[in-house]
Amino acid sequence: MRSLDDIREEYEFLEGDERYRLLIELGRELEDMPDALKTDATLVRGCSAKVWVYPTQAGEALHFLADSNAAITKGIVALVLSAVQDKPASEVAAMDITAALEPFELKKQLSSNRTQGVPNMIALVKEHAARIAAAG
Repeated sequence: MRSLDDIREEYEFLEGDERYRLLIELGRELEDMPDALKTDATLVRGCSAKVWVYPTQAGEALHFLADSNAAITKGIVALVLSAVQDKPASEVAAMDITAALEPFELKKQLSSNRTQGVPNMIALVKEHAARIAAAG
């Protein structure tokens, strides 16, 4: 998965439809999430499309699997995950993911229908991270 900084560098040179294409490309680059993990427990509430996020842990590192039934939304969740992927759970729990995503101006780029679930995606990621950090 690309780093958020690498994605931002590319994103800043693009406009309109090209930014949509980049988001779709990011979604395609996500690891496959097994259908067995796409359950009610991993479903992100409040998204217009279906979005699933599942945390795994490898030592200190928190690794997320995610998927969506909509291409743009899958790209948005990939963008969210690029900010936190493979970082320690305690770091993710303390991170201001919303601020990390501000340079992408998603609210300006996408319809409110597409962005309404972003805070819920972030909240779920942070919830998982806090729970795992507390258990560790």
